[in-house]
This record gives sequence, structure tokens and C-alpha cells, in this order.
Amino acid sequence: MRQRPGKLASLPQTRRLLPQLVILAVCALAYAAPSAAAAPLGGVNVVGIGHDMTFARIDSSIAAAKKLRAQVVRTEVPWSSIEPRAQGSIDPTALALTDRLVADAAAAGIKVIMTVDSTPCWDSSAPAALLSACSPSRQSQANAWPPRDPTPYGALTAFLAGRYGAKLAGIEVWNEPDQANQQYLAGPEKPQHYAAILRAAYPAIKQANPSVTVLAGSLVGSNGAFLRALYAAGIKGYYDGLAVHFYNLVLGSLRAIHAVQSANGDTKPLWLDEFGWSSCWPRHRTQQEQGCVTAQAQGTNLADVVRSLANTPYVAAEVVYKLQGSLREDFGVLNENGTRKPSFAALSQALAAPTSGRLSPVTVSLRASRGWLLATGSGPAGDYMGLEAFQGATLRYRALFTLDRFNRYSLKLPKVLGTHGLRVRVFQYWAGVSHSAQRGI
Repeated sequence: MRQRPGKLASLPQTRRLLPQLVILAVCALAYAAPSAAAAPLGGVNVVGIGHDMTFARIDSSIAAAKKLRAQVVRTEVPWSSIEPRAQGSIDPTALALTDRLVADAAAAGIKVIMTVDSTPCWDSSAPAALLSACSPSRQSQANAWPPRDPTPYGALTAFLAGRYGAKLAGIEVWNEPDQANQQYLAGPEKPQHYAAILRAAYPAIKQANPSVTVLAGSLVGSNGAFLRALYAAGIKGYYDGLAVHFYNLVLGSLRAIHAVQSANGDTKPLWLDEFGWSSCWPRHRTQQEQGCVTAQAQGTNLADVVRSLANTPYVAAEVVYKLQGSLREDFGVLNENGTRKPSFAALSQALAAPTSGRLSPVTVSLRASRGWLLATGSGPAGDYMGLEAFQGATLRYRALFTLDRFNRYSLKLPKVLGTHGLRVRVFQYWAGVSHSAQRGI
């Protein structure tokens, strides 16, 4: 996600803002929490290298990331900014800014994920009408089209790998190729074009520095359709980790995409290098296609996800979007003026000790009304919730639902169940039934 309007996923995740009952026939939703593993690398998205960037802004961003206790920062390094006019002609200003960001991060004990995208005019495959308006000095629609020849992209990523080496957490090959809005990878046959870019970058990076981690994907869709198309296009063997950007049902989306990986024999770890909530409530209802939450809920949700992922063996990194917000895109843990939101402290504490602290509890209350039984309560954000109604030891009813933007729910149980002699259990799927709440009536 960048500061552009209309972030629409081509493979949409659940976007409902109200609780939604679903028939529970999804075998992949297991009760058990993931097995123990080392905590993922924790971090935050910071400013990208662009024409309006300054050394002062880079310095302040890395200083804030250090105070946040980030282990990694993710930044955009546009190919069109680094090599705007011709292959091998590196722009000295963009390079100096990149050098400064990497040096600041290294001095702070932080490694950098570089997301390299944006085709320069001289290699863009955009239609002639778009190319005629393409300029080395500013971004345009032509920069979103894949390169005519991906070999120069591979050479540029190899240059970055050789220059920065061990200071990098990884190089992320392109950004969100499955986006429907055409702002990152435009044109037809996206899986085939993306696979060609990845196949050009991976061997070039490894030849420059075999230790640099290569991240594929940057996927926003969690249903696996685009990933399966990438497998068919031959991406396996050309990456060390799979980057994903999930904003809705973060934990459930990770579980779903991991299931697609497993079904295709892919054992590479997931890098969740974009996730977050916009604290734009009550000024707005939605922002960048995401439901607005309160400033307090933003911090609670971020901390809950970090703690939920602390023992997840297939997730290698968790990188919050983002450090500093704006009025148009208020996902930051800092306000537009640089002051801290409540989420800054909440995220800092969770990153410092991800296995400490408690998840937001699941709660449930039952109330009979006009022959119906109403279940209300709350829970931690990030995954589907389950409700089970028992008579004695017999399971009579089961439902799957999502929380609203305030992490609350209100569900009317089927009237046939009655209003007495029932025990109701509610739980979050990621945490499992051991962290459930129960009430009887």
C-alpha cells in the first residue's frame, strides 16, 4: 500500500464491517493454535525513496523506528527513481537517499526490506499513449507496466544486493502484482509477467550476494487463485520467502494462504510485511477500502496480532503498515505531525516482548428475548470467531462469524434451540477453544 487512492484487492478478502454468520463447513479452520517457534521479525513500514524525500525525514523515521523497537523496516526503492534514464545510469540523488536510509538503519541495529518496483520509462511495456507522457522526473501510469525486458531489473536488484548485502533483511520483488487497481503491475497476463520478473531477479541477486533473502509475492489476495497461477507460471525455486499484505482477517488470511502453499508443496515462510488498521474513526467510516477504527483499537489490534504470531513457525516477519500516517491514510502509529498515537506504545511493548502480555479476551453474554437467544460479546481482531451451542454434551448448533470494527458481535441463535438448558461457547479460531468464553442459560 502506498499513498494512492483506491486500494482494491483483485482477490478480495472479507471486507464486511458487521458480524456475518457463515455455515461452518470449512475444514481448514482448525481449533488448535500453531505450534511453538521463534517469534517473527517485527518491524514497520517507513518512508520510500522518492523525489520529495529528504535526509532529515529519513533520519527522523529511523530514529522513531528504533524507539518503536523495530528489528526491520520496509521501504520502497522504485527502479524508476534509481535508474530513471537508462540502464546502468544510477541517479546520484536517489542513491544517496538510499545509502542514508540503510546506514541509519544499520547504525540503529535495524535491517531493511527493500521493495523494488516501478518500471522506468525506457523499459516500460506500457501502450504508446502512456509512454508518451512518461517522465524520468515523476511517477505516471506507464511506470506500473511490466518491463519489456526484465533482465535490467535483475541487474538493478543485483546492484542493490551487492551494495548493501548484510544490511538487508531482504529484497522484495515488486509490489502487489495481484492488485485490481493496476497501480503496481498493469496490463494483461499478470502472473506470467510477474514470474518473468522474479526469474530475472533471483539468480542475479544470488550471484551478487548469495546471503540476501529474496521475497516473492507481495500478494494482497488470500484465496490463493493468483498464487496458484504463479506456481503454474514457474515461480518455485526463485524465492526464499513469500511476502503477503493482509488487512482484513489478518490471521485467517495467513492460515488460508499457507494452506495453498502446503497443497502446492511450497515450504517457504510467509513474510507479513504489510498489515494494519487506520485510526480514522469517527471522522470516516472507511479509508483505502478498510474499515476505520478508533485510535485505541488500532493499538490493541496491532498488539494482539503480534502476540498471536509469536509462535507461528511458518511466519518469518510481521511488518506494520505504517510508521507515520496522514489524513488520507491514517494507518500510522505516528500522527501526520509526528506525534505518537496510543498504538505506538502498544506496538512497542508487543514487539519488545511478543510472548508476554495477554490477548484481548473473548467475552460472551446470553439474553433471552421473545423466544430467541441473543449472544453478545467481544474478542480479539484478526480472525474468524466460532460459536457453539450445547445441550448437555451434545453439540446442537455451530456458527462462524466476524467481529465488527469495534471487535464486538451480536448474534441471534436459531429459535428452535429455545432459551433454556443451553451452554454457549465462543472462541477465536487462531487462539483455539482453550481461550474460549462460555455461558449457560
